[in-house]
Amino acid sequence: MPRTRADLLAAYHRYLSLQRDLSQHTARAYLVDICDLLSFLGVGEGDAPIGAALATLDLADLRDWLAALAASGHSRATLARRSASVRTFSAWAFEEGILTSDVAARLRAPRVDNRLPGVLTAQQAAQLLQTAADLAADGDILAVRDLAIAETLYATGVRVSELVGLDVTDLDHSQRTLRVLGKGRKERTVPYGLPAARALEGWLSRREEICAPDAGTALFLGARGRRIDPRAARDIVHRLCAAAGVPDLGPHGLRHSAATHVLSGGADLRSVQELLGHSSLATTQRYTHVSAERLRSVYEQAFPRA
Repeated sequence: MPRTRADLLAAYHRYLSLQRDLSQHTARAYLVDICDLLSFLGVGEGDAPIGAALATLDLADLRDWLAALAASGHSRATLARRSASVRTFSAWAFEEGILTSDVAARLRAPRVDNRLPGVLTAQQAAQLLQTAADLAADGDILAVRDLAIAETLYATGVRVSELVGLDVTDLDHSQRTLRVLGKGRKERTVPYGLPAARALEGWLSRREEICAPDAGTALFLGARGRRIDPRAARDIVHRLCAAAGVPDLGPHGLRHSAATHVLSGGADLRSVQELLGHSSLATTQRYTHVSAERLRSVYEQAFPRA
């Protein structure tokens, strides 16, 4: 049984990585949440024993922690995620004999606001991609890469974490599809169109110019020639949005925009669910209100008795 806070976190990290098979990013987020909880509870740092502090942990402590987070301005989505995180930790700690009961089993998070953030119009998305193409026209290799990144994000609706994890071998040029490893290590195949195909071919024809020896088969590379990281990919989208003069919604905004535009174009919900890699259709159904709002706007403008 772990004796110190450091031991506890190390054991929990092994569980998340090896038994739950969570990605490095997700495991790190879970650990940050538990570190915050332990600090709130006053569980000692480093080599301080943890047994007595955790022995008295109860549901009221967890509710007080969430209340403190809410009071400090955290969103409902953050509170919901942290609730899920502590439930995972509590179940593991009880199974390991660290806790005498699964104290978080009855913890309920506030309902998450299911409204989507803003999305780009089709015209704004086209303007963004045209700006990226104009910047790449002078042949700068990073601008060529940025165009390929923007086109891929919009064409496929992949998450930025999925984008940076792509390898060259995940591309099927003949079928114009990407093999994507999503949340929970679930694999899906996502199609992309001709503009994205051209942008990807342009980047791949130049990729070796900056490829570092240890880059492996990473599809997208950073300025130093190694696999690009999520922060750098987000910065690229932010810069392109600023240059194009469109709302800066970031990579996730491009994902929402792609889904909304596909749905508005007549795709069914199941197809959009598969495209985005949603485990639940309920998550995909959030996009229907965007199309309904657009329909209402068109109706009010076009129908004389609206």
